[in-house]
Amino acid sequence: MPLPGESEGAEPPQGGRAPAPIMTGIFVDSFFSACAMIVSGNRELWDIVLLSLRCTFLACFFAAIIGIPAALFLANNEFTGKRLLLLILNSLLALPTVVVGLFLYVFISRRGIFGPLDLLYSPTAIIIGQFILILPLVTMFSYAALNRLDQRYRETALTLGASGWQAARAVLREARPALFAALCAAYGRGIAEVGVSMMLGGNIKGFTRTMTTAMALEYDKGEFTLALGLGIILLLVSFTLNAALGFFQGKTESP
Repeated sequence: MPLPGESEGAEPPQGGRAPAPIMTGIFVDSFFSACAMIVSGNRELWDIVLLSLRCTFLACFFAAIIGIPAALFLANNEFTGKRLLLLILNSLLALPTVVVGLFLYVFISRRGIFGPLDLLYSPTAIIIGQFILILPLVTMFSYAALNRLDQRYRETALTLGASGWQAARAVLREARPALFAALCAAYGRGIAEVGVSMMLGGNIKGFTRTMTTAMALEYDKGEFTLALGLGIILLLVSFTLNAALGFFQGKTESP
């Protein structure tokens, strides 16, 4: 005999899972709610987005300041240990984010060397973590771009009386599309990571919550609207970066 509210012959869902049509309906409703949240300028959502974009931009900025000159030095100089250094940098390209987060946590926690600076669970800690994560990528991609350039650019500049700095500027100017492509790839790596932001930022609402950590939290809570809204924006950022990357690579390969 069926229970009240059940039709005869109906089978209860197995494992306590909601039927597929119900889950699809929940997803569709959450998707449209997420789109409305984006268009309406929801403060919580856009605060998270702006924090993520700002932290990754600053990490890329500082990585470019150090990584591009380092790549220029590696491309124009031969020295003992260069092969080993390049091997180490290549290995660091696949550095797991949780490893970076763990090591930095040891250093900036209250009992760590930099504990008195009170960096843990702050946006600064996220920036430092992303900087360490993407610095090898900026350096090696820039090195590959500069290494492909014809050495005659630098030699011609030096022959015409340019100083070493002026010759370096001429080389960097010629390699701009490839360098921008390297920075686009680095930004994409930084904006999509979750381990460093979670371990060093702490996912504090209104302070250190980034797009990836907020999406993970909302998923765990079963709240899909904010997670989907952030996911849509993250996909748009990724598509924009890929388009820019393709554009700059096209300019690099064009005669």
